[in-house]
Amino acid sequence: MGTRFGLLLVAACTFSGDADAQVLMQRDASLRMALTIAETASAACGAIASIAVVDRAGRIKVLLQGDGGSPHNLELARRKAYTARTFRQTSAAWAKRTETVNQGQRMLTDVIPLGGGVPIMVGEETIGAIGLSGAPGGQEKEEACANAGIAKVAVDLK
Repeated sequence: MGTRFGLLLVAACTFSGDADAQVLMQRDASLRMALTIAETASAACGAIASIAVVDRAGRIKVLLQGDGGSPHNLELARRKAYTARTFRQTSAAWAKRTETVNQGQRMLTDVIPLGGGVPIMVGEETIGAIGLSGAPGGQEKEEACANAGIAKVAVDLK
């Protein structure tokens, strides 16, 4: 009984009157936004590209398998999006940076050192990311298509 009361007292002291205790308000990519980004990127890159859009936590929001795309493209697209989200930069920029520095980051689960992933930003805040795989024209084209998708909703990102 004494331990339970002590824990309640600690909790009460922690949350009552602590000026730093606050509710966090965070922006996130909505389903409608993720769909718009994915559909626009698909139109820009063609139906063969596979596309993943993740939210601010790196969870899948939208996953599109391109017509005629290879089965592994879905996983590559998801990992490119996750990499861009978690490192707050394009997956191509992160791949280049980790060639010589922080190479251990390449061992982390779900990241991949390939281009085609772009973070979705609101100012300095990362609210999600998009990744593409299997687009004709390679990783540079995939990144361009990802940027086209994000540009479609840019008005909503201000």
